[in-house]
Amino acid sequence: MGSQAPRAPLNKSIIDANISQYWRVSVVDLTASTQSDLAELVNSSVAKSGEVIAAEFQSNGRGRLDRTFEAPPKSALLFSLYVAPKRARSDWSFISFLAALAMREVISKDIKDKVSLKWPNDILIGDSKVAGLLAQQIGDGVILGIGLNVAMSADELPVPTATSLALAGSNNLDRNLLLSAFLNRFADIFEAWDSGGDFLEKYRQVSSTLGRHVRVEVLGRDSIEAEAVAITAQGALILSDGTEVNVGDVVHLR
Repeated sequence: MGSQAPRAPLNKSIIDANISQYWRVSVVDLTASTQSDLAELVNSSVAKSGEVIAAEFQSNGRGRLDRTFEAPPKSALLFSLYVAPKRARSDWSFISFLAALAMREVISKDIKDKVSLKWPNDILIGDSKVAGLLAQQIGDGVILGIGLNVAMSADELPVPTATSLALAGSNNLDRNLLLSAFLNRFADIFEAWDSGGDFLEKYRQVSSTLGRHVRVEVLGRDSIEAEAVAITAQGALILSDGTEVNVGDVVHLR
């Protein structure tokens, strides 16, 4: 890596100085899962909309379908946030798409390769995953968990199909500024959406799944192969055979 700057610790003072008053950020060195920590605070009525927990290291970070993963300390941006929408609960499943849009905007500014969104909640640089999101409806709102590979070297990646901002050639590797920029952008998008805004077309424009032949894998069911043709306002994926997919893993087929 040469310079150690990309591994600088999270600094609450720097984050607080760069975010809007909408957010309240806590920074922890070690936790099992920021998602679980925040869920406990919500369930005990301690957390309100705008609560954020960021961690240097998660010993039991969860991905989709309860997969576990560990990132070396200070190599990734790992955090969870809680928002309480005013919109109908039936629309809440689109909130993770809003977060993906915000994160894509933040990280794509100095990356030459195409940054796109793979349904349901992966952010890709080229064909490699750089970030994943996890959404959990709880109480009167939604907890979003986000993991962004920032300074990981090739041998630190969780799987060969992953990448990091550093490996993609980005100079935007300060996790304090990445988190601040994301929170500010997400707040703008979320508030616009919560007031009735429609971000479906913006999502379609940066989707790497639409128009592709895909295989949809759902635990306990036969996989489906078809073309991905549309996404609904609730975030469901529509296939060319008429199937509506609300949950599952998508494999992009050549």
